[in-house]
Amino acid sequence: MAEFFLDLILCYGYFWLTLVGMLFMVRIFILLMAMTPAWVTAADSGSQIAWTGETLKRVENGSTEKGKRLAQSCQACHGEFGQGLPAETVDGDTIPAIPALAGQVANYTFKQLRDYFNGDRNNVSMTSIAKGLTEQDAADLAVWYASLPPPKLKASQKNFIAAEKMAKEGDGKRILPPCFVCHGANGQGEKMDIPSLAGQHADYIERTLLAYKNGERHNDIYSRMRLIAKQLRADEIKALSFYYQTLQ
Repeated sequence: MAEFFLDLILCYGYFWLTLVGMLFMVRIFILLMAMTPAWVTAADSGSQIAWTGETLKRVENGSTEKGKRLAQSCQACHGEFGQGLPAETVDGDTIPAIPALAGQVANYTFKQLRDYFNGDRNNVSMTSIAKGLTEQDAADLAVWYASLPPPKLKASQKNFIAAEKMAKEGDGKRILPPCFVCHGANGQGEKMDIPSLAGQHADYIERTLLAYKNGERHNDIYSRMRLIAKQLRADEIKALSFYYQTLQ
């Protein structure tokens, strides 16, 4: 439960204090708690990862040398330099993007691998791969990919005015905090377990947000992203996805 309150402070505190004031902050907190299903606030938070001192130290002290060796098995899908692959259409069928891992926050990559291992995140290929990795392997891979420079994808010509406003200001009427509060001013993520979005494939970001929105993905601790994604329209999700792909 302590981790829940820490997450609220980190991801929502700034927004509440600067945009709606202390009194409204209390009212929003009550509303968020009312919106959160009982199972979310219980022990099962959608992920079995506990950020203990031991776990954090394991990731921090991961071996990039060992991670580099392990990553050779990941190159076929995620690319030699962790750049991932964009979505493409072949014979009328769309092949989803494969996420870029280069420059990703180490704790986030580690958590995803362990969530696949524990069955808290579902993907046939990734679950099979994660089952063959030890906890230390996951830490080594995470720090290796974090050490690589983020990919520089082709900038989109789309209009980002609305998306940038959402990312920087949020929407007080819908109790949506600015994306930058958690993901950083430049989409770089935060050390604890908030992913970097800058330079990530737009198709992948869009599919991820839609999965949170419809409940298909639920390994976000204490429903942080589900609460937000459920309030975003499909067009807003697409616009935000291309906005973050363009950031470097």
